[in-house]
Amino acid sequence: MNRVALFCCAVVLAAVHPVVSQQPAPTAVPPFKIAGNLYYVGTSDPTAFLFTTQAGHILIDTTYPETAPLVANSIRSLGFRLEEVKIILSSHAHFDHVGGHAAMKKLTGAQVVATAEDAVNLESGGAKAFHVIGSFAPVTVDRRLKDGETVQLGATMLTAHLLPGHTEGNTAWTAAVEENGRRYSVLIAPSMSINPGVKLVGNPKWAGVGDAYAASFKRLRAMGGEIFLAPHAAFFDLVAKRQKQQHSAANPADAFVDPKGYASFVDDLEKKYLAQLQRERTGR
Repeated sequence: MNRVALFCCAVVLAAVHPVVSQQPAPTAVPPFKIAGNLYYVGTSDPTAFLFTTQAGHILIDTTYPETAPLVANSIRSLGFRLEEVKIILSSHAHFDHVGGHAAMKKLTGAQVVATAEDAVNLESGGAKAFHVIGSFAPVTVDRRLKDGETVQLGATMLTAHLLPGHTEGNTAWTAAVEENGRRYSVLIAPSMSINPGVKLVGNPKWAGVGDAYAASFKRLRAMGGEIFLAPHAAFFDLVAKRQKQQHSAANPADAFVDPKGYASFVDDLEKKYLAQLQRERTGR
């Protein structure tokens, strides 16, 4: 793992958890079922998720270029073939989340699907982002989505919710899964932090980025979901929830039901956004 990647990882986590100053290199973690046909196949951080169906599988995020093989190994260790992955999605086009897209597409033969706004970044290897923070192998996007469009494979359907700010095509995904006769709504939130160096007021690369963040926070707050997941483990307390799941005598899926944690996630990041907006407007 290169120093730039580690620094970026630490910065993003620290945006929500200020006590985090340094992060170890991502490591492999045993994959596991979250609920129904939804599995965790990511690293210690960042995350990746797999929806399995009879028609093939949908992968959300591929992590860093260097750790994409860990995601591939996790899929295999669950008993699924890489060739069964038919669609690759993303939370947003930063190299710690889509860095492995090109390699994974080659391994699986899957289609890469993304919002039209992030497709530009994916196909440029991150070079055409309004705020470049790293590079990755460019990857062809096979289908471009508009806000509210769906991606369906077998009986599983995911809806894309465009929440620009962190990137131009920052995307939340919603779906539903069933576990032990209960239906759970799932929300995979995107990152909503503000990367170092991004100006919210008078940004020469994206004049409306501050307003975009405001609108996205409003939408995100209204969405909600029972099972709350995100691109970074700390955003949704992955470690604690996995431990709870492993020791739960009740329905294991319930360990990931966390509407309060979701509200806190949005609150914390929106407060940081508003604080930076105030500093920029007042100069202090």
